[in-house]
Amino acid sequence: MRLVVDNVSKTFGDKKILDSVSLTLEEGEIVCILGASGVGKSTLFHIISGLLMPDQGRVLLDGEDITGKPGRISYMLQKDMMLPYKTVLDNVALPLLIRGKDAALRGGILRKREARRQAAAYFEEFGLAGYEKKYPAQLSGGMRQRAALLRTYLFSKNVALLDEPFSALDTITKGKMHQWYLSIMEEIKMSTLFITHDMDEAIVLSDRICILGGSPAVIQDEIVIDAPKPRPEDFKVSEEFMAYKKRILEYIQ
Repeated sequence: MRLVVDNVSKTFGDKKILDSVSLTLEEGEIVCILGASGVGKSTLFHIISGLLMPDQGRVLLDGEDITGKPGRISYMLQKDMMLPYKTVLDNVALPLLIRGKDAALRGGILRKREARRQAAAYFEEFGLAGYEKKYPAQLSGGMRQRAALLRTYLFSKNVALLDEPFSALDTITKGKMHQWYLSIMEEIKMSTLFITHDMDEAIVLSDRICILGGSPAVIQDEIVIDAPKPRPEDFKVSEEFMAYKKRILEYIQ
């Protein structure tokens, strides 16, 4: 297992938010955490990313205990967090600068040049070729999300946490981004946990769906999506899709 969340609980004040939550993530797998707003999805992500300590339980990455240790797992927030005064290339290259991937280049202009070179090598693969010198304000919402996902990938190619990455997009753009996302994940094989409250999105993108619900929140069910990838556009109107959705609705309602 790439990632193991083992028996994690968290209380704020006198309110218990998470109660003995456990889940796993295998190499190259996409797992969705699906639940209503306010159920504790973001709290769980903050614990997995090391930004928040659990009251009990632990988080393991490739067998190493990383509980409370930030910087080991990529975390893409709901907003793309692109810096408006930097070009798209410089925004994407930031993780390479921060992490200092080449110690021999630290501290100088050459290091920035090398970070740009490494980041630029992925622009065509992520559908961003030709946008290197553009600024975030010049990009569509979908293109900004592509850039944000590439930046997340460059921070850590092993495991990423995506917090509702497509929620700000309109329905048509979101559908196109789903297809693009599945195709790029087939290529880069990045193990991914993502949060959503959109049932359709969870079914379309996931290998498995963990339904988080209750108060305090627990994993109420784990649903394996057996449909092969890449999933066709008409998958959302298939009987198989509707069966998955009906099972989810039993918990969400």
